[in-house]
Amino acid sequence: MRTVLFTDGTKYVADAGGAYWLLDEIAFTQRGDKRVAAAAFQLWTLTVAPDRTAILTCEDGDGNAVFRKTIPWTDFPLEAIQLYFTDNTILLPSEY
Repeated sequence: MRTVLFTDGTKYVADAGGAYWLLDEIAFTQRGDKRVAAAAFQLWTLTVAPDRTAILTCEDGDGNAVFRKTIPWTDFPLEAIQLYFTDNTILLPSEY
């Protein structure tokens, strides 16, 4: 999606973790889910289980869950990661 940008930090995560699919999930959900799109500030969390399944969630700026998706398998190397989405940009919390 050309309207969604991502920072150098999120590009590093995508490169190092083979996780461009994660950026795609966040970007495409902006179009496909009205509850997500309505949240001006979003906290996205990917939590990876020991069996390599994962849960991707999105909370609005007030801590309310607005999206949840089960990922049947991932090789993402971390147990969890959080990303922000605001102003059409995906970024790491440290880049906010």
